[in-house]
Amino acid sequence: MPRALLSVFDKTGVVDFARALHDLGWELLSSGGTAKVIADAGIPVIDVATVTGYPAILGHRVVTLHPSIHGALLADTDNAEHVADMYTHNIEPIALAAINLYPFSSNPSIELIDVGGPAMVRAAAKNYAHVAVVTEPTQYDSIIDAIRDNGSVPPALRQQLAAQAFATTAAYDAQVAQWFATEVIHDTTSSELPQRITLNLVREQTLRYGENPHQRGARYTVDGEQSWWSTIRQLGGKEMSYLNVLDSEAACRLAWSFDEPCAVVIKHANPCGLAIATTIEDAYRNAHACDPLSAFGGVVAINREATVEMARDLSEVFTEVLIAPSYEVGAVEILAAKKNLRILQANMPTLSTQHLRQISGGFLVQDTDQVHVDTSAWQVVTTAQPNADQLRDCVTAWITCAAVASNAIVLVNDGSAVGIGGGQQNRIDAARLACERAGNRAHDSVAASDAFFPFSDGPQLLINAGVAVVVQPGGSQRDDESIALANNS
Repeated sequence: MPRALLSVFDKTGVVDFARALHDLGWELLSSGGTAKVIADAGIPVIDVATVTGYPAILGHRVVTLHPSIHGALLADTDNAEHVADMYTHNIEPIALAAINLYPFSSNPSIELIDVGGPAMVRAAAKNYAHVAVVTEPTQYDSIIDAIRDNGSVPPALRQQLAAQAFATTAAYDAQVAQWFATEVIHDTTSSELPQRITLNLVREQTLRYGENPHQRGARYTVDGEQSWWSTIRQLGGKEMSYLNVLDSEAACRLAWSFDEPCAVVIKHANPCGLAIATTIEDAYRNAHACDPLSAFGGVVAINREATVEMARDLSEVFTEVLIAPSYEVGAVEILAAKKNLRILQANMPTLSTQHLRQISGGFLVQDTDQVHVDTSAWQVVTTAQPNADQLRDCVTAWITCAAVASNAIVLVNDGSAVGIGGGQQNRIDAARLACERAGNRAHDSVAASDAFFPFSDGPQLLINAGVAVVVQPGGSQRDDESIALANNS
């Protein structure tokens, strides 16, 4: 009679699984809550303590850590020496082990660090030539079907189960290691990033394609964690592509950077339109007006409910994605008439504390750029002083500029971006591009630059276009030339 060990935290389906094994002639071995659930269902089960000769001790920290269990899992029954040891120590082999682990990620703590579970899973997986290791309730039916068809679990399936088992323990250890690194031994006074960052990623969504149609693409999440993307509902439209996801996240992060109603248009991860207004309809219209040519085929995010009125306006423009926290009754129906428009519903995005970018053979890691604006710390270095409206536009321009690829210049007038120049190899081209896109709207606007001007030619170009205020971090050896130019203009 083959023996199966069942020790599971998630008891979904375990009674039916145990009953099916018993009906197929298997002997069941179990412990604790799992044994009680099986026994209460009227299914014969042997308690682990009967085999080991020890009850659960140390507050249930030690239950299965015993040679009678691990010897039964690790024994190579084709090896005469192993068989002799088993005979000497009265160890009966275990042919199947169904084990799932404490849900550490749900509420990380020392007591939820499973020791015996991973040890048994690894032992059974190492000995997959003789043991089938089951780590997910979703595997139960295929196991029972395989036993019914073959009399036992076939070698190929045992190998697949072992691969899944090692992936499970690796993911579990990664969760614990990351918790220790960030919560237990994290030194908030240290200027250094963590010595180790442990990642275990699970594919959550296959994307329509990658950055280009000939590339495959998928979205992954950190195993054991729910990402912001896991909470998003798609209400209509085609499957998402790689750039749809990238642009949607960038758009949402920027839109939710403002408390006022805000609309953002993103193209290839760069803003090509942004506006804040008293209504979301005006915000969208003004954001689109910043650069209508670039907005064609863009991604739009708003931080207020999408109204019917706004839906009508947006439906006139070819848009890849609209992402909003909610939709007014009737708005989705209007938008759904555009079959290619992906309609997403999502709340404020969550920000990680670190930003990772892959390089050959590794990653670059930096703190996430979270823009905090404290205008009381800003210095006006010219004789002219910005008024309250200009200062508000400076804040809008500054936050927007942080989301634009460097070199970046952003022009804002009355809460709306009117010219954006980004991703340029020099700052003068970024300024020229922003002014060209703004045209006459540059007059009396404010400009933000994401770094200092190395020469006064950049400020001169902005002044010539009619820009009234420039906000920039300073630090150039020629700052005095730019200040003098502003004072004389």
